[in-house]
Amino acid sequence: MKLELRQVTSLAEALALAPRLDAAGAGFHAQLSDEPFPGGASERLLAERFDAPQTVLVGAFRPGGGDPLGLCLVAPFEDPHTLQRLPMVVVLQVDDAARHRGVARALVEEAQAVLGRRGLRVLAARAAHNDDALISMGERWGFVRAWELMQFE
Repeated sequence: MKLELRQVTSLAEALALAPRLDAAGAGFHAQLSDEPFPGGASERLLAERFDAPQTVLVGAFRPGGGDPLGLCLVAPFEDPHTLQRLPMVVVLQVDDAARHRGVARALVEEAQAVLGRRGLRVLAARAAHNDDALISMGERWGFVRAWELMQFE
């Protein structure tokens, strides 16, 4: 599948993609929480953090343009103890018709390349504790478990 990976550098273009990012984020959020996904979360995140060095939005497009076949949004995650800001994958979405063709991996690799050019070498991601497929995929791509988040319910 021929793809053009492109960083979205315009806040206006990023905001136009916010509803799609929200839809993808809501699906992942449902695996982690019984609470509803906050509407407009992607728009707020982009409005507040688009210019942060840890923020990257990459799209996978067919040659010639059109709607993206997939999106990867990386945004700052702040460690509450050290206050260090790490780039974290907050949305990774690929259209059903383009799945299992390396699109997600290409999106993450492009986001890593952009971060690397900014001098940022670490990329974090999260997965639900029981999402073995996502955890295995991340480990195949080079992610390692650095710490575990536990919550009391």
